[in-house]
Amino acid sequence: MALANENYLKTPEIYCFDDIEKRINAYKILHPNSHIIRLGVGDVTRPLPNEAVQAMHKAIDEMGRVETFKGYSPPQGYDFLIEKILKEYRTLGVTLEKDTIFVNDGAKSDIGNIGHILGRDNIIAIADPVYPVYENATIMSGRAGVINDDQKWSNIVYLRCSADTKFVPELPKEKIDIIYLCNPNNPTGTVLNKTELKRWVDYAIEHQSIIVYDGAYQSYVKETNVPRSIYEIKGAKKVAVEIRTFSKTAGFTGLRCGYTIFPNELMVYTKMGDEVPLIKLWNRRITNYTNGVSYVVQRAAEAIYSHKGKIESQALVDYYMTNASLIRSELLLAGLEVYGGINSPYVWFRTPDNQISWKFFQQLLYEHQVIGTPGVVFGSSGEGYMRFTGFSSREDTIEAMKRLRNGMK
Repeated sequence: MALANENYLKTPEIYCFDDIEKRINAYKILHPNSHIIRLGVGDVTRPLPNEAVQAMHKAIDEMGRVETFKGYSPPQGYDFLIEKILKEYRTLGVTLEKDTIFVNDGAKSDIGNIGHILGRDNIIAIADPVYPVYENATIMSGRAGVINDDQKWSNIVYLRCSADTKFVPELPKEKIDIIYLCNPNNPTGTVLNKTELKRWVDYAIEHQSIIVYDGAYQSYVKETNVPRSIYEIKGAKKVAVEIRTFSKTAGFTGLRCGYTIFPNELMVYTKMGDEVPLIKLWNRRITNYTNGVSYVVQRAAEAIYSHKGKIESQALVDYYMTNASLIRSELLLAGLEVYGGINSPYVWFRTPDNQISWKFFQQLLYEHQVIGTPGVVFGSSGEGYMRFTGFSSREDTIEAMKRLRNGMK
């Protein structure tokens, strides 16, 4: 008799964004001609940078010739892309070693997969509200314990992250082994500045913890006191894995490419107390579980580091950030409590009249044909909040704000 991994049964059968889609589809059946504007899911809408498209055309032609054909990618990624990544970090004053960079098919995969190389007895900390994958990956790996009456898992430490803390997670009072940090944060759009992030690094050094640092939105950082990489903080290489993606930086949500950094200085420990470089465990995993990201996609990623590629990618970031700024300004004018939209494409706000999140979602959909993401899907502390994104078109963003302005009047 084949047995199931029952930890998977502990997570929702329907991913939170699929639940949103079910509600939208139900509305569309009743209102098939409605123009629904999506400010909810964090998917991009603008075309890829032209440099990336041209690089893929060239790479595809290469794949059609015997002398330039490429088979399996090196598990770690092609040198031509890794060298560009190294150079980009040097502009931040960060020096990395070539063997520490691992190209992947987007941040989400490694966020979930890193649990495979970490011991089952580790105490995990996540912010609340939080990107659902951090919690679900912990549950699926069997580390979460049992769920309490307040829908919290017994073996997960939930870092207080509320209006009282300006939606910046507080340092834990207990000893934590693995800490998930997203900076700029998804869903709240808030940031840890360099001083605040140093406290986390110092904490991790003191307790021999590991920070899984999700830097998916680093290209949206505008303020100089907000780090683009955790490795800008002294000592971070001893305690932090950094995960990045080209999805939001250059519109690669449909291509899938990113990378993760495992510094050689970062150690984990056996039960006997012996040090083991985490990178050695990760290298074992990827050589057994993946044949790498395709040559064509990696050439596209390389192209965004060219002079034209950087200009085109920055234009995408600026486009989405202008949308986020429009949303933020409109919500503030309406007198709402607003976070994010400055160093992040996400705008997080308290619902009018403290409505529960799903009720306000329904109101937005049925009265204004606008989609947001209910804050409660990111955790119980997100109840009473809503997330908008800047990833829609400019025209739809302006139209959505007009509808809300007229409706709020």
